[in-house]
Amino acid sequence: MNTVLVVDDEPQILRALQINLHAHGYQVVTAPTGAAALQAAQTHAIDVVVLDLGLPDMDGLDVIAGLRGWTRCRSLCFRRGTAPLTWWRRSTPVRDDYVTKPFGLDELLARLRAASRRAGPQAAEPMVSTAEFTVDLANKLVLRKGAPVRMTPTEWKVLELLVRNPGRLVSQQQMLSEVWGPAYAKETHYLRVYMAQLRRKLERDPANPEHLLTEAGMGYRFQP
Repeated sequence: MNTVLVVDDEPQILRALQINLHAHGYQVVTAPTGAAALQAAQTHAIDVVVLDLGLPDMDGLDVIAGLRGWTRCRSLCFRRGTAPLTWWRRSTPVRDDYVTKPFGLDELLARLRAASRRAGPQAAEPMVSTAEFTVDLANKLVLRKGAPVRMTPTEWKVLELLVRNPGRLVSQQQMLSEVWGPAYAKETHYLRVYMAQLRRKLERDPANPEHLLTEAGMGYRFQP
């Protein structure tokens, strides 16, 4: 049974797709925002993601790019009927296929079956290493020079989010929403505190970090 992640900010669409796809043999996970989609993909083995590019919190293409960082899921996007195909092809290089809204269930199922056939087996949980430390994502373990590093649950969530997006900027809002919840999206001081703690535990020189980097006013980046 393939697992489909449906991402749309319209509750009626989420509900309808959840019912209909389940009736056709799919396991369905739903998310109303991009941040919720990325969080769901960390706890479910997703084969195909079906999403609207016009999400309220982040660009749908950024969601796909984030998922591609650690999964092999395929993508099926909802394209608004007013967007020219030339624009679509130029601006969506990471998508696999699209369905134009409003769409029929038969067309969606046909494209979903095609995307499911193209979906490869899920990648094994990676072991990410730097010159200073190693992160075992499967076993939720951090080693520094071969010795385990004690992590609080929140420290681990912050580190895991960054490590699963190597080289990519992870915005402050995304980090706060995924680690603490949407109600904390403006509490940026939380991030400063926890990033400082992680650097003390993992960086060779915490004052001049090489791997856990700050992008002033925007977010943070993990540099392997």
